[in-house]
Amino acid sequence: MRQEQFVARHQREWLAFEQWLDLRGEPRQARDARNHAELADEDVPARYRRVCEQLALARKRGYSPQITDRLQQLMQRGHNLLYRTPPPRWRRALVFVLADFPRLVRSEAACMWIAMALFVLPMVILFVLLQYQPELIHGIKAPEEIASMERMFDPNDPRHRLGRDSGSDWYMFGVYIMNNTSIGLRVFASGLLGCLGPIYVLIFNGVDIGASFGHLQQMGSADPLWRFVAGHAPFELTAIVITGGAGLRLGYNLLAPGRRRRVDALVEAGWKGAKICLGAALMFFIAAFIEAFWSSIQSIPASVKYGVSATLWTLVLLWLWRGGRGSTDEA
Repeated sequence: MRQEQFVARHQREWLAFEQWLDLRGEPRQARDARNHAELADEDVPARYRRVCEQLALARKRGYSPQITDRLQQLMQRGHNLLYRTPPPRWRRALVFVLADFPRLVRSEAACMWIAMALFVLPMVILFVLLQYQPELIHGIKAPEEIASMERMFDPNDPRHRLGRDSGSDWYMFGVYIMNNTSIGLRVFASGLLGCLGPIYVLIFNGVDIGASFGHLQQMGSADPLWRFVAGHAPFELTAIVITGGAGLRLGYNLLAPGRRRRVDALVEAGWKGAKICLGAALMFFIAAFIEAFWSSIQSIPASVKYGVSATLWTLVLLWLWRGGRGSTDEA
C-alpha cells in the first residue's frame, strides 16, 4: 500500500485519537461539555492497539519520518495516559470532597433549590405562626413530645451550663451519626416512590423543626436550643437539603425518563445520587462531631457560638458555590 493511501485510510482515526488525548488533558467538566469528540473512552484501548500496529507497519514499509514520528508520538501519549499510575486514594478522596462533590450539587441546581424551598418554607412558616397562635403546637406534636422538649431545653436547668462527660460525648457522637445519616438516606431513597416521597420527607422535617423552635421561642425558652444548634446546623441542614435534591432527581427520572428507557434514567440518577449522598454523609459526620463535642457545651458564650456558626455557614456556602470551579471547567 502506498504511503498516501495508508494516510488517507487512517487519518480520521488518528485525528479522533489525538482529540481524545487532548481532551484528557483538560478539566473534567470542560471535557463533558465538548460533545464533538468522536472517540468514546471505552473504545480507546482498541484504538491504541491499532495505532501501535500501524506504527510497526509504517516502519516495516519504510514510510516517511513524518508519518512514523506522528504515530510514535500518538503511541507514547496513549501509553502515558492508559498505563500511568493512578493517584493515591487520599488524593482522589480530597479531589472528590473539594471539587467533584460541589460540582455534582451544582449540576442539580434546580432540584436543590426546590428541595430547599420544601424544607425551609414550612420551617419558617410554622415558626412565625406559633408566635401568634401558640396552641397550634398541640396539633403538630404529642403532649409527651412537647413536655420532653421543654425539659430538655429548660434555661433554668443547671445542666445547660455544663458540658457532658467525655463518655457521653462519644456515645452521643455515634447516636448523632446514625440519626443524621438515616434522615439523609430516607430523603434520597424516598425518590423511588416518585417525587412525592422526597416532598413529604422534606416538608415533614421542616414542619417538625419549625414547630420545635417556634414553640420554645414563644415560651421564652429557646436560648439553649439556639445555642445548641448554631454550630452543627450549617452542615446538617444543608446536607438534608442536598439529599432531598438528589431524591427529587431520582423521583423525576423515574416519572419522566424522556427518550431514555425508564431503567436507564433511574440508574443514571441513582448513580449520581449515590455520589451526592456520599458527600452529604461526610457533612452529616462533621455535623455529628460538632454536635457532640461543641454544641453540647452551653457554658460557651452565645456570641462565640453564633460567631462560629456564621463562619461555618460562610465556609459551607462558599465551598458549594465555588468548589471545583476553574478557569475552563465551569462558566
